[in-house]
Amino acid sequence: MLILVIPSCEDYLDKAPEASISDKDAYGNFDSFQGAVEEMYNCVMDPDKGGAWNNYSFADENLGPNPYPFDQGNYWSNSTYFYGHSVNTTGLNPRNNRVWEYAWYAIRKANICLAKLDEEGLFQGTDEEYNLLKGQSLFFRGFFYFEICRYWGGMPYIKRALSPTENLFTDEFTRLSFQETAKLMAADFKAAAALLPDHWDNCVTGQATLGQNDQRINKFFALGYEGKALLYAGSPMPNEEATGTNGFDADLCKQAAEAFGELLNLADQTGIYKMKSFDERTDNFWGWNYERPGKGPQAECIMMPTIYDRGRVRWSTIGAKVPSSFGLNSGSAADVPTQNIVKNYTMANGLPCYEPDGVTVNAASGFDPNDPWTNREPRFYADIVIDGDRISSIKASEYYAQLSTGAYHRADIIPACATGYYCRKFAPMSKALTTSLVNKLQTYVPYLRLSDVYLMYSESVLEGYGTAQSKSTNYSMTAEQALNVVRNRAEIPDIASIYTADKESFFEEIVRERAVELLYEGARFCDLRRWNRNSDKRYLDKTAIDFDRGSDGKPTNISERVIITRPAGSKYNWLPIQVKYTQQYKGFPQNPGW
Repeated sequence: MLILVIPSCEDYLDKAPEASISDKDAYGNFDSFQGAVEEMYNCVMDPDKGGAWNNYSFADENLGPNPYPFDQGNYWSNSTYFYGHSVNTTGLNPRNNRVWEYAWYAIRKANICLAKLDEEGLFQGTDEEYNLLKGQSLFFRGFFYFEICRYWGGMPYIKRALSPTENLFTDEFTRLSFQETAKLMAADFKAAAALLPDHWDNCVTGQATLGQNDQRINKFFALGYEGKALLYAGSPMPNEEATGTNGFDADLCKQAAEAFGELLNLADQTGIYKMKSFDERTDNFWGWNYERPGKGPQAECIMMPTIYDRGRVRWSTIGAKVPSSFGLNSGSAADVPTQNIVKNYTMANGLPCYEPDGVTVNAASGFDPNDPWTNREPRFYADIVIDGDRISSIKASEYYAQLSTGAYHRADIIPACATGYYCRKFAPMSKALTTSLVNKLQTYVPYLRLSDVYLMYSESVLEGYGTAQSKSTNYSMTAEQALNVVRNRAEIPDIASIYTADKESFFEEIVRERAVELLYEGARFCDLRRWNRNSDKRYLDKTAIDFDRGSDGKPTNISERVIITRPAGSKYNWLPIQVKYTQQYKGFPQNPGW
């Protein structure tokens, strides 16, 4: 008996736990299959919580106590956001997620799920359950390709799970252009939209998690990313890469407008997603008492990061946004908005303070560069901390921001504020800020929200059909009206007719409006690159505002100072790929210039 039993025990103990799980166990019914799909949700990178803190705004909108590596042309850096951590989809610490490794893992997972769904005799469930599983898998395959390609450019679009012995020397594994890859993403998003419900609360399967379905992938997610992929593909930089033409591809922009139009029609008809009032706008970004930001009903945020660890906010978002002297964190990064980005906020009358060159004052606006913070639009005061603002109830000695040249928050704390501003969009500095509330604060950077969709619809209609008065074939709003939805929510008037008379003037207002509305939401870096403007001299200088505080509390002796000039050149259109991946086979080359 011992001779028989001991080898059998050894064989059993040598088996990995998952070896006893059959495909039928894992993929045979909806509940177990959805468990496999959930791994893809866990692969989404939370923009501001990788590492202890990572910068995720790589263009001209922010500065730290020292210039960021990207500001110096070191695009190999920022690995706590882009790459450098092995995949663990069962972990609950968002600081471990990275774009590159987790996206490729999720793409493979999506391909496995799609194959298992159609394996004869394996999955047993309702048509609705099948559609939910397939729709999510298609969405995530497209989404994670989008996450990779918006930074590193086009990739081989793999639609099946690979074996370890694959021959990579075939056309299937050749790198595509971004435009080619984006068209394949868009096809996956379109197919997903056809399978998914408007919201899981409104389908039979979703009743098991009723009221907890806001972040389950639905039709709005898929339509939003279908439009986004097509608009990116049709933008000047990817279009020039694919065709040699430095300009928008009108046909791709029309297709993008159709996807956005379908989403906006659906939002109007169902009321599932709706623009928040200005008083409620901060609900998109943060909430006290462990309240999840961006939640429904009638949410504006469509896609938000998954909340793994509520306490992570204090050690990431708060640690990087509030003055280190508050004592809320150790070693604050003091990530602050630049003067050059702040100049994009309009006056209360809705007119831009500066001409598109960012230097010449717009005389019609009423802006006074010697009194720059008076009579500005409401978003300016909601997003930007200026000298004299109440910023906390933590320390009486610094209830108010002291940001003039040589003042406390500018010179005496380590690290000090580099630019003369703080940003409270994701760290709500006000009288309400106390240590107790900070511990309960929840703040997350949206991946997709309705105001962004209106702006992308406006841009895609303009570039697809040619005028601010144009509209898509499936939605009633013109490009101008869609832009005004966002402006009016910000409590500023409709765009002035001087900016809608020609295509170029209206586009400049879209550029400016996206800089303001999507401040610190991770859009700016991708926008400037897809527009072929990352090396435009208007966006290279990162600046601070220097001033003294006058006896009336207003700034005097104001000057703008360049802290660093970002490097220019076409090589910065795409990030460099880690060398080890470019050496696997000749069909996977390094990006140009690296």
